[in-house]
Amino acid sequence: MALQHRGHAGRGVSLAVEQTLADLRAGRLQGATRLDLEGGAQGLQEFPREIFALADTLEVLNLSGNALRELPEDLHLLQRLRILFASGNAFTELPRALGRCAQLEMVGFRSNRIARVPAESLPPRLRWLILTDNAIEALPEALGERPRLQKLMLAGNALQTLPDSLARCHSLELLRLAANRFEALPPWLLQLPRLAWLGVAGNPLTAAREAQAQNTAVPAIAWERLRVGELLGEGASGVIHAAQWLREDGGAEPVALKLFKDGLTSDGRPDSERAASLAAGAHPALVGLKGRLRQHPDGRAGLVLARVGADWRNLAAPPSFASCTRDVYAPDAAFDAGTVRRIAADIAAAAAHLHAHGLVHGDLYAHNVLWRPAQGDAPARALLGDLGAAACAPAALQPALRALDVLAFGRLLDELLSRCAEADALPALQALRDDCLQPLPAARPGSDALVQRCA
Repeated sequence: MALQHRGHAGRGVSLAVEQTLADLRAGRLQGATRLDLEGGAQGLQEFPREIFALADTLEVLNLSGNALRELPEDLHLLQRLRILFASGNAFTELPRALGRCAQLEMVGFRSNRIARVPAESLPPRLRWLILTDNAIEALPEALGERPRLQKLMLAGNALQTLPDSLARCHSLELLRLAANRFEALPPWLLQLPRLAWLGVAGNPLTAAREAQAQNTAVPAIAWERLRVGELLGEGASGVIHAAQWLREDGGAEPVALKLFKDGLTSDGRPDSERAASLAAGAHPALVGLKGRLRQHPDGRAGLVLARVGADWRNLAAPPSFASCTRDVYAPDAAFDAGTVRRIAADIAAAAAHLHAHGLVHGDLYAHNVLWRPAQGDAPARALLGDLGAAACAPAALQPALRALDVLAFGRLLDELLSRCAEADALPALQALRDDCLQPLPAARPGSDALVQRCA
């Protein structure tokens, strides 16, 4: 195939992208399976035809952060393409060319200007679709004709309903609907047999409860009483710093300060996360809330949290491209029976506490669990964190939404048991896992039963 350079230089295209295109033209990337053309400044304004030099090998293509408005009709010539990212571009329609890509499984078009999703744009093997932060008011019925669909990210659009055909997507496990226009959820949605992680905050159906939660009485901690230290971490919704809280009684307490970012995350809006955090209050198996921040110099919202020691660690890493909805554990991750019992008991107690306060977690995952191994006479412990997808649910929806958290707990318990050489010594937890994984939501135990059975 003859390659032509289309002269993108001078349009703000990053030097890295120019170098990658030059390497393609020179044949230095022959046989590559991944290609990163993430832009900068104005970015690419046309799809580089040079990419087709990799038609027989390319599996992962990243075009994010450019100024693209369309994809070529012959995109399907990239016959092995499985993953395509085009977030932060200028698309107003999900490109129809995607639908002809026979191997395409993961499609990411976050933060474009997409208002239309044609049925023809949906590839037949679609497994993971990211349309967060667009302007979509309706989705095609053809979406329910993609039986492999497991993960659907739709936060930050203008949806009021979903196509009824999605009721047939029995493989759907994770769905993000936060920050849309839902006044109600389709009755079939909460009956999907594998749906475990659902985000619905920031919709009209949760607005009243969220407003009530924002007014929860918790201590207000003035910015001037904090001595902010090093950065501890950064997530989609905010940054966390170490800090010293200079209390009114003259003492100083080490704390963590979470400063929220503006804008939208894949899970929803920071306001919704803050409301959930305030409504949740304190519990020994949650990252403790000390108070809400007031009088930040830039007006930023924040929460003051208990400082978690350096001996705590994440139970697992978030899902990978390959695992889609399942967390990734270290290859050597292994837990003894006592540790499995304690982690299960702590997370069950945290979930029951949230449910008792009218909340659902929506993201009950190992990567949102901090744990500390047993130390001397002190047993292993676990903390449930990250309320980014949590929802202040209306009372009528709470039982059905809680059943999704219970399914997620069952998945977590299954992961722990599968990494425990002594699992046969835990028949009660094995039975609990099986009950939590029941495909019929009404057949799953309640969160109070989780606590009793883990004890």
